[in-house]
Amino acid sequence: MIKTENLSKIFRTDEVETTALNQVSFEIKKGEFVAIMGPSGCGKSTLLNILGLLDNPSEGGYYFLDNEVSSFSERQRAKLRKQNIGFVFQNFNLIDELNVFENVELPLIYLGYSSSERKKRVDEVLEQMQIIHRKKHFPLQLSGGQQQRVAVARAVVANPSLILADEPTGNLDSSHGEEVMNLLDNLNQNGTTIVMVTHSQRDAEYSRRIIRLFDGQIINENIKETVASMKI
Repeated sequence: MIKTENLSKIFRTDEVETTALNQVSFEIKKGEFVAIMGPSGCGKSTLLNILGLLDNPSEGGYYFLDNEVSSFSERQRAKLRKQNIGFVFQNFNLIDELNVFENVELPLIYLGYSSSERKKRVDEVLEQMQIIHRKKHFPLQLSGGQQQRVAVARAVVANPSLILADEPTGNLDSSHGEEVMNLLDNLNQNGTTIVMVTHSQRDAEYSRRIIRLFDGQIINENIKETVASMKI
């Protein structure tokens, strides 16, 4: 599903040149759950932005669904992104003026689904995320854990082939964090590919493989035979 070849990202100003990613190469197969770990400033979020077609690399190749996309225009990236990728952010990124149903419905509106199909899909995913009883509430009326469940629902409502999660439990206590990780684990068991950036070793244990970055380079990978159960 994903392949990078000598991927580099360099940020330049008039006086400073910063290498965020340096010759990064790896593959992620369909159905994998991969955690990307490393200290702050090591390039994790930069890599996730490139994988999510939110940014282009400075050098190297990026193949997504067998397309070489590193030189795609923003219009081309946006089309591929909307059809194939769901995002889960640390800060939820919900729209305060929209209720739960409307927040989750938004990707389907962009994709041109009919009103009846949108209602069917949103109700189904809210039921799956056990948050349908809050469908008319607004984000500020929800707990952090509930907001992140809504964010996960929004990420998966269009059945994307890939979910990118950036510190999905970073603003949650351990109990709500575990709920969110269990949701992601269930989605992965049902076939969704997940790539997650995290500082949490506990969260990384849900993945099947851990890629560790340091100073913009991969320093090691840990492939696990089984998933450690983190349930209390």
